[in-house]
Order: sequence, then C-alpha cells, then structure tokens
Amino acid sequence: MAFYEENPQGIGKADLVAAILSYNDADSIGVAVERVSRGLKDHFGDRNAVLINCDSHSVDGTREAFFQAPSDVPRIYLSTETGGSGKGLSLRNLFEKVRQLEAKAVLVLECAIDNLTPYWVAALAGPLFQGAAFVQPLYVRHKYKAPLTSALVYPLSRCLYGRRCRQLGSGEVAFTGAMAETFLNAPGWSDAVSSSGIDVWMGMVAMTARVPICQTVMHAPRLRRSKGQAPELAPQFRRVLTVLFDLMVAYGDFWKRVKWSKPTGLFGMNGRETEVPPTIDVKVARLHAQFLEGFAAYEETWRKIFEPATFNKLMEVRSLTPEHFTLPSQTWATMLFDGAVAYRDADAGARAALIDCFLPLYLAKVVSYVKRTERMSIQQAEDYVEAICEVFEENKRYLIDRW
Repeated sequence: MAFYEENPQGIGKADLVAAILSYNDADSIGVAVERVSRGLKDHFGDRNAVLINCDSHSVDGTREAFFQAPSDVPRIYLSTETGGSGKGLSLRNLFEKVRQLEAKAVLVLECAIDNLTPYWVAALAGPLFQGAAFVQPLYVRHKYKAPLTSALVYPLSRCLYGRRCRQLGSGEVAFTGAMAETFLNAPGWSDAVSSSGIDVWMGMVAMTARVPICQTVMHAPRLRRSKGQAPELAPQFRRVLTVLFDLMVAYGDFWKRVKWSKPTGLFGMNGRETEVPPTIDVKVARLHAQFLEGFAAYEETWRKIFEPATFNKLMEVRSLTPEHFTLPSQTWATMLFDGAVAYRDADAGARAALIDCFLPLYLAKVVSYVKRTERMSIQQAEDYVEAICEVFEENKRYLIDRW
C-alpha cells in the first residue's frame, strides 16, 4: 500500500513507535506531540523511540505543525495519498512502517483527545514490555457513555471469541511489532475497516490470534474534542456491525469452538486517583420513536430473517410505552444471531440493507438499557452489562446450531 512519507532524520530502526493519528488537527497536534514526547522521555527514556504522525491527508497545516512542535524525539510523518482518508487507512500505513522499522512495541493515540497526558503513554505501552501483545484501555465512563460498546460490541465479541475486553474499539491501543504483521495479513478488510471500524476489527483479530491481551486502567475518562457537528450515529453503527458480521463469517471455524469467556488481565491498578466522568443525558423518547418508525421500513425484512419466536417477541415489544419499555437481552441476542446467519448468506447489496435494518433495533436496546439502569449507580449498571453478556453466552448454542 502506497503512502506519503517525510522522514527528514532518515530513521530506519526503532524499538518503540508512538503514533499520533490526525485529520486537520494543526491547532492541537503540537500539544499532543509535547505530551507524548514527555511520556516517552519520562517512562521509556532508555528505548529507541520514534514519534510518527499518521495523518489522513490534512489540508490545514497539520504536517508543518507536527514538525514545528518542540520535542527532541525523532519524528516521521505519514499520510494517506490524495483522495484517501480514514482511520483504518492511516493505521494500515502505520502497520507497514512498523514492519520496516522492525519495531518491538507500538502505541496509538488520537490527536483530538483533550485530556491526553504523559501517563497515557506509560499506561498503554508499559504492558507490552511485560509480556502483553495487545493492550486495550479501560477508561472511566458514565453508564450511558458508548452504548454501542455496551449493547453490541462487548456482548457479541465476548460471546464469540471468549475474551472479556470491556471497551473494545475505544480509540487508543498498543500492540507489539509482531501484531502489526498479523493485522496486515488478517481477513475481513473492507471499507468499514478502512474508516472507523478499524478499532473493533483490530481487537477481534487480536482475540483470534491467541496472543496475550490485557486491559490497562486509565483512571480517567476519554474526552474527545468536538470538531463542530457531532458524529452521526447511523454511519458509525453500520461500520461497526459490518465489521462484526464480516469477522463472524471469516472466523466461523474459530468462534464455534469457543465455550464461555474468560477474564482479561488488568494493568494499572496502582492507586492513582480516579477522575469522575461527565454526566450524559439520553433522549429516550426520541430513540423510542425512531424504533417505532423502523417498522414501516423493515417489518417485512425482520419477519424474513428472524425465527418466528423472535419476531413475535419483537411485536410484543413494539406495543410497550417508553415508560415501561424493555427489550429482553435474549431477544436482542437471537436477533443478532439470526441477522448474522442472514448476512452470511446474502450478496453484497443485500448485506448493506440488512445492516441498516438493525439500527432501529439497536436504538430499542439502548432505550431498554437506559430504563433498566436509570436509578442505578455506574457500578450497578456495569453489573447489568455483565448480565447481558452472560445471556449472549448462554444462548450461543442457538447461533452455532443455526450457523
């Protein structure tokens, strides 16, 4: 894969790569360079480290700002080619460069994180030098933060691949140089992966690689800087579910052999003070209305892809008011399992339409989760998410029998 590179210092080897992802971040990349550089010096001063800006063809001077930022850590700039952008494409460029540098450890951070600190460098990269091959962050989160992870990614990935990685696809990650080679050769690369679906894809590929995986406690929320308009839910949902279903097809022989899940090791339990996450408000009435609107467009599709018992339960759920709304986790699990089977057997055009039909159902599950947990503490809500995951695992035999 071709990419644009500037390597003014002629760096040919590195032990540790710290990558900063950017897209039109000229106003903030200098701060990221300073904080990441300080983290490298404070915690990995004895390592041959390099700072790489993985850019998505920014046009606002991000490249210039990256090189002008004060830092004595060697630097390389990589960018997607003209007309190409997306986090997945930027990371694929990084995988190629890591292979060239023969790096032992790789840390990936997004530029647009307001509360990035030097400690994050140690928290993410540290476990790689203690035997881990793939490291996922564990941020402090409000109970309604990242519902796509709580309702979909975590239950399904845990059920399929047998690893309890709570915040899979959260943005930051660390991995060994050997894992970069694994990612370059892994199946399931698609337009969804080339964009923001890359985060979930990497986590699941790591799970199937049977390498040591860990979670590192960040002791802080992840506060991403807004670039104006909030990201749209529908495109992100489509990308994530597409990746989930694509990898179910690619790794069917793997996940059918997995029975139950096991905990994933934790790093960073070091007594640091834990920050309080910001409060999140969910517009339940609007989400419920969007769920009901889905029947006009997708009722016949649901009737075709769901088993009769599941479809009948969905029709019962339709009649519930927002105040008393619930979508049982078993019904949600079997809908996803039925959908995965239909996706496996569909052509490319039909697959896209099938993915779309799940968005109203996902919104229904979010409403159900909010209503169930509205009087719960963050920890109680977390226990409820664990219970949802157990339901998925208990019903996995249904998926295997249908597959």
